[in-house]
Amino acid sequence: MKIALIGYGKMGKEIEKIAIARGHEIVSIIDIDNQQDFESDAFKSADVAIEFTNPMVAYQNYMKTFAAGVKLVSGSTGWLEEHGEEVKKLCTEGGKTLFWSSNFSLGVAIFSAVNKYLASIMNNFPTYEVSMVETHHVHKLDAPSGTAITLAEGILENIDRKDKWVMGTLTAPDGTVTGTTACAANELSVSSIREGEVPGIHSIRYDSEADSITITHDAKNRKGFALGAVLAAEYTAIHEGFLGMNDLFHF
Repeated sequence: MKIALIGYGKMGKEIEKIAIARGHEIVSIIDIDNQQDFESDAFKSADVAIEFTNPMVAYQNYMKTFAAGVKLVSGSTGWLEEHGEEVKKLCTEGGKTLFWSSNFSLGVAIFSAVNKYLASIMNNFPTYEVSMVETHHVHKLDAPSGTAITLAEGILENIDRKDKWVMGTLTAPDGTVTGTTACAANELSVSSIREGEVPGIHSIRYDSEADSITITHDAKNRKGFALGAVLAAEYTAIHEGFLGMNDLFHF
């Protein structure tokens, strides 16, 4: 399979290693200094492009990739609120293909399934108050993380007493804390911590006067995310539309 990479930071380089190890060919690498290559024959020859950039440029990358007639796998977050419906419509009605996930880790896919199942159980136990904390490296621009939002939505789908998530506290790299975990009874607090080079930790806690229950996913490195992205690219090469981890893994 021919793969184009959009974004050549730490994730892009890890994806490159795994893709080559799995027998794929990297035909184009686009970064900040060669944006004109979206129009190159090499980029257009790709079966799938894999994009890991940042919220400020992700949407433009999608449009350029679609214009080149290339299918896309993306792990960029922060664009859904403003452009989500437009992009989904391009895929469901406009013939474009995007496999998007806030997190490509197999472990997170399993964790997400466990999260939904636990929430469905806890729906019957209103004495437990649920909250979430996510921790990421200091370079991450959005808070809460896209993965935290996806996990929060999984909780909201299964707990009747909660109908919206709200930003809790934000702990900055210098240790400064802003915000509050206090929220209304119908709200789910999601707090964020930015420190060091943490790949990603997500903890969901159910707390009562009697005890507490906590589930946590702790990423050790970027390899799990990169492998998941390549697996998604392999899936996307032979499928169309607006795709996600629920299509790739059935739990």
